Amino acid sequence: MSKRNDKRATSKGKKAPKPDLMKPITTLFKQHKGVKMSIKEVISLLDLKTHPLRMKAADIIRGLSAGGMLRELAPDTYMYGEPGKEMVGTFRRFSNGKNSFIPDDGSDPVFVAERNSAHAMNNDKVKIVCFARKHGATPEGEVVEIIQPANETIVGTLEVTPKYAFLVTENKNLANDIFIPVRDLKGGKDGDKAVVKITDWPKQAKNPIGKVIDILGRAGDNTTEMHAILAEFGLPYGYPKAVEAAADRIPDTIPQSEIDAREDFRGVTTFTIDPVDAKDFDDALSVRRLQDDVWEVGVHIADVTYYVKEGDIIDREASRRATSVYLVDRTIPMLPERLCNQLCSLRPNEEKVAFSVIFNINSKAEILSSRIARTVINSDRRFTYEEVQQTIESGQGEYKDEIFTLDSLAKQLRERRMANGAINFDRYEVKFEVDADGKPLRVYFKIAKDANKLVEEFMLLANRTVAESVGRVPKGKKAKVFPYRIHDLPDPQKLSDLSTFITRFGYKIRTEGTKSDISKSINRLLDDVQGKPEENLIETVSIRAMQKARYSTHNIGHYGLSFDYYTHFTSPIRRYPDMLVHRLLARYMAGGRSVTEAKYEDLCDHCSAMEQLAANAERASIKYKQVEFMSQYLGKVFDGVISGVTEWGIYVEVNENKCEGLVPIRELDDDFYEFDEKNYRLIGSKLHRIYALGDAITIRVARANLEKKQLDFVLAE
Repeated sequence: MSKRNDKRATSKGKKAPKPDLMKPITTLFKQHKGVKMSIKEVISLLDLKTHPLRMKAADIIRGLSAGGMLRELAPDTYMYGEPGKEMVGTFRRFSNGKNSFIPDDGSDPVFVAERNSAHAMNNDKVKIVCFARKHGATPEGEVVEIIQPANETIVGTLEVTPKYAFLVTENKNLANDIFIPVRDLKGGKDGDKAVVKITDWPKQAKNPIGKVIDILGRAGDNTTEMHAILAEFGLPYGYPKAVEAAADRIPDTIPQSEIDAREDFRGVTTFTIDPVDAKDFDDALSVRRLQDDVWEVGVHIADVTYYVKEGDIIDREASRRATSVYLVDRTIPMLPERLCNQLCSLRPNEEKVAFSVIFNINSKAEILSSRIARTVINSDRRFTYEEVQQTIESGQGEYKDEIFTLDSLAKQLRERRMANGAINFDRYEVKFEVDADGKPLRVYFKIAKDANKLVEEFMLLANRTVAESVGRVPKGKKAKVFPYRIHDLPDPQKLSDLSTFITRFGYKIRTEGTKSDISKSINRLLDDVQGKPEENLIETVSIRAMQKARYSTHNIGHYGLSFDYYTHFTSPIRRYPDMLVHRLLARYMAGGRSVTEAKYEDLCDHCSAMEQLAANAERASIKYKQVEFMSQYLGKVFDGVISGVTEWGIYVEVNENKCEGLVPIRELDDDFYEFDEKNYRLIGSKLHRIYALGDAITIRVARANLEKKQLDFVLAE
């Protein structure tokens, strides 16, 4: 449904709409700052002649006083509130008008009514003035200056007429469609999906005015919809030609002088292990026996920074993107394809430059020594995870002795890591098999097996070793600036909520004690729920209690992994922080001085933010495919489990395919249900029926809205 104020739609004979008095009343008081006015004076100045209008005006004035915009000086006499505290922060716009201001100083959010928003857009940097408020009332403010527009674009579907057009959007941050002059359509046609930038929003206008930046294609086309998801999160969906051209000019041969300057591993058994559809091979493992009980294991990582120099056109684009983005049916790479899939990729039977961490390790997985070096390698074999898993399980296959050795060492490393308090979140991934047009044919689940864990353990070991090489310094000496991957302790309140929640299933966890005490308690919980109906649910709620891992130059360790020092070194083809780590590691190994902390902390913040955006886009693409997949089952009945409870309804996850939909609260029409937030449940006020998180439930698929990426269910009984 369009969200516009279209006066042309008003038919003859209908009553004129009641006048909106809020704006004239607030404008009048703002124009008379410092002047006290009675309700009668306001009514007179606004020339309100009917009794209903006068009563409405009085109600509005009293409401503005309760909200803090006006001060009551005497009974029914008011003055515009004295200028309150000024604050700078980020504006969050919502289509329901309940906008929010997030202060830069970390204090509590402030409510900003639409009438006080100055038409600020989502993520704009703004200055607000806080209203005076009564004790216990919600803080409220007014935007007085838009300091820095977010310059965000909006994605939607064009509705085009001969004289004008609108962008119809399901954007949760914008209540109104965007008016687009025909001259600014950029060739867009009715039904096209488009990216639009808002150019103006006149004070008296309900609808903002915009211009088309890009036409994505016809709504409903798979590539169009995937690009729309990327554009919705402000992520790129194409690659600049100038950057690709720069990559094409890089020579594909390695000079002999470069090879001579590196440690040579070309004669050592080396292979990659990756997903079956991977093209960018970041890492390779080498292994050889040095003595009876000593193995040399090399973790070789693509030396991307040999090709991409700091500040060049490729580096600037990689820095802006900060990460590759993985949607259901495609990868949007951080680097140009020539680099990520060819020059840097550790492809078999090709000489490649690498940055390596080499370990001497005995059969008990004890690290005897380690070193970091720039190397040249030549991979002997490209394995898929499935091939290595088959070798582990069957005892047969190429390089089986090397694979057995690495598997044995990895299992011991993992066991020791868990014993030290690492948290074991081994969750499945939802995957789709799609046809040539991107249509989902089936849903399946990817589960990490021994082959995946083998690679994971050696990558973790390399990342930790690199972080320790820079961060661990003698007492009294300051460590050089370095980007760490950090993970803080669980939020105490969320941990307490988790403890309360799991008691209904008969489980307990510790919420106090040492870091190790708490993490081991969580691990026991995760072990106890294995194979139980509530396993996925309790894992999900447990993950929500955890903090998000992020990048920072201020090391606090990694709680989830139970490492005092940790970084990201092993995926420079797809993560920019790894490129930063490579450059600084090379600098410090050569005796270079420490870099500016502020610059690298800003880069860490940027990379953390982009990582979150990429994760959001990935989830949106999964949700889109889930809705598309379930659209073929309208009217069908499925068993599921309640996976979320809110004041607007219950979310249900279908058991057989993990697709999630909403049973709107309006469908629960046998009673009036109240939301018990602390216990994740809805309770009927008369019949006392309870819908709680984790309950088994049977639903029927009612609606599948691809535009909103929304599935609606109804109860089957």
